[in-house]
Amino acid sequence: MRKRREGTANNSPTPEVTRVRTPRKENHEVLATVGSLLGSKRVNLQCMDGVVRMGRIPGSKNKKMWIREGDIVIATPWEIQDSKADVIWKYTRPQIEWLERKGYLK
Repeated sequence: MRKRREGTANNSPTPEVTRVRTPRKENHEVLATVGSLLGSKRVNLQCMDGVVRMGRIPGSKNKKMWIREGDIVIATPWEIQDSKADVIWKYTRPQIEWLERKGYLK
């Protein structure tokens, strides 16, 4: 069995981001930061339009995307209550860096 040399790990560069989903204004989508997890598929969102909303993770997305505090997501505010929203997309780390470079995040 060969010994593993230090410093020779597989250091692959970060993947290049080619396509990033941005919020669509015609669908009233906004960028938001997850503030805290409230339990029962609910999160506290600090939206980029300055409103704090209670976000709901729909059942179709519940098991597919694991959301933690500090994640950047796309939320769609409810038409009936503006203080609530649905979480529809979660960004990965390379996508967040791309959003910061392009000026979507401040």
